[in-house]
Amino acid sequence: MKVEVYADIACPWCRLGTHRFHRAVAAAGAGTDVELVHRPYQLMPDAPEEPRPLMDTVAELFGPEQAGAMVTEMARIGAGEGIVYRFDRAVAVNTLTAHRLLWLALREQGAEVQARLATALFDGYFRDGVNVADHARLAELAERAGSDGGRARAFLAVGEGHAEVRALVAAARREGVTTVPRFVFGNGVVIAGVTSAEALGDALRQ
Repeated sequence: MKVEVYADIACPWCRLGTHRFHRAVAAAGAGTDVELVHRPYQLMPDAPEEPRPLMDTVAELFGPEQAGAMVTEMARIGAGEGIVYRFDRAVAVNTLTAHRLLWLALREQGAEVQARLATALFDGYFRDGVNVADHARLAELAERAGSDGGRARAFLAVGEGHAEVRALVAAARREGVTTVPRFVFGNGVVIAGVTSAEALGDALRQ
């Protein structure tokens, strides 16, 4: 079974949603053969290439008081799921380069490696304060996920996959994707936004 998920590395709800999806697959049992394919989406496609503290961006969007309340609640929810969010460390940056690496992983190594890379990217962004536009740091994350770091560096250096990923992001918007994570199941069922692992498990069984 193939399930597609539209997600952005800079989306904390996408981190939570994909985590719950993997929990749902594990709960379904060893006989459940599910391939999760990550499709690129950018919440802020015009975000700068130069990193800056994520909290500065969140405060500008929502105001300092609301921003503080939002990240505190997100960190609380994450802790209950075993996810570490360190918004004080996170740096906001354009995620196109990270999506290019995910595109490469899927094309050359398949969905399983791509899913591991997505988790490494999410943790790098939200837990470890990694600049996910930095080629050297991305190569490290690729190696952590079981990919070839040298291949990742060479791929990123020449700009390969840039046009293809931009086209995929644009296509998602044309198709009406506005809320992420967005899970699309093989039978046409769509779950947009964060839901429970149990609801995702029900969709898998259907």
